Amino acid sequence: MACATEPTPPTATATSPGQAFETAAAPGASGRTTIAAADGSAAQDAGTAPAAHGDGGEATTVRWPPPPPAGVVTDWCIDAVTPLDVDCCYVLPEQPTRDLLVYLHGVVPPGRDSPQKTNFETVVANASRRAGVAAIMPRGWNDVAPKRIAKWWAWPTNPGTFRQRTPAFVARVSELRAKLQALTGVRFERVWVAGSSSGAYYAAALALHGALPADGYGAMSGGSGGPTPALAGLAPRPFYVGFGRGDSVGPSARALGDALRAAKWPVQIAEHDVPHGAREVYLDEAFAFWRAAR
Repeated sequence: MACATEPTPPTATATSPGQAFETAAAPGASGRTTIAAADGSAAQDAGTAPAAHGDGGEATTVRWPPPPPAGVVTDWCIDAVTPLDVDCCYVLPEQPTRDLLVYLHGVVPPGRDSPQKTNFETVVANASRRAGVAAIMPRGWNDVAPKRIAKWWAWPTNPGTFRQRTPAFVARVSELRAKLQALTGVRFERVWVAGSSSGAYYAAALALHGALPADGYGAMSGGSGGPTPALAGLAPRPFYVGFGRGDSVGPSARALGDALRAAKWPVQIAEHDVPHGAREVYLDEAFAFWRAAR
C-alpha cells in the first residue's frame, strides 16, 4: 500500500453495513448476472453486478471461479491465493458467495517468502473456502511497524498514524471490493473485517471509531481499546475476540471485549491452546458467530 498520508480524520458514517464501501453502478448496468459453476452445474442468480454487464444492461454469464486478473506480478501472494493487484490477494470458495472477508495481516517481513506471510494467507484461504466466503488480504504499510522491525509490513496502531492513514485505507478497501465484484460478477452483501496481531489492533480501532462500517469484526491474537466518542452512536455489530492461552495480548483483548459488551455489542471471547498469530480456529468460530448474530 502506498505510504502517502491523508490529513482528514476518519469519522463515523451512517452507511448501512451491507452497502458499506459500495461504488456507483455503471450507466446502463441494470441487468441480472448469471453465475455458472466451473463444473457446468446449475447456474446461480447472483444479483446485479455492474461491471459484468454490457452497456445495454443485458444479462451476462460469468464462470465461477472467474479467471484471475491478467498481468499481475507481485511478491505478496503465495500459491494458495490469487493476486487481485500488486498489493492485495484474494480467495474464492467453490460456489458463488455474497459474503466477503477483509483480513488484515500481522507484521510481515519484506521479501517474497516468510513464515508469517505463508501462515496468515494459508489460514485465510483454508478457513474462507471452508466457510464459503470470499476474502481479500490487502498489504499494509512498511513505515508504521516498531523500530526494531521498521521495514516490515504492518498497520497504523498509534492514534496519530491511525488518523492520518485510515481515510486512504477505507478508500482502498472500497476500490478492492469493487475490483473483486467486477471480476466475479457478484455484489457482496455482507462484509466482515478481521485481523491478527497488528491487524487485530487496527481492526479493533476501525470498529471502535466507526471508520470502516461492516457486518461484523474480529480481533485474533491482538486487539485493545475502550469507549470512543463514536462508539455510543454506532449500531452494535458482532465482534469476535480470540487469543491463545498464555499469550501476552490476552488481558488487553479481553478488556476490548468487555468494553464492547458494555456498549451492547454482541461479543464472543475465545481462548485456545495455540501460538500467537493467525489460526484457522479463530476464523471458523468467527464466521459461525457473525452468521448467527445477523
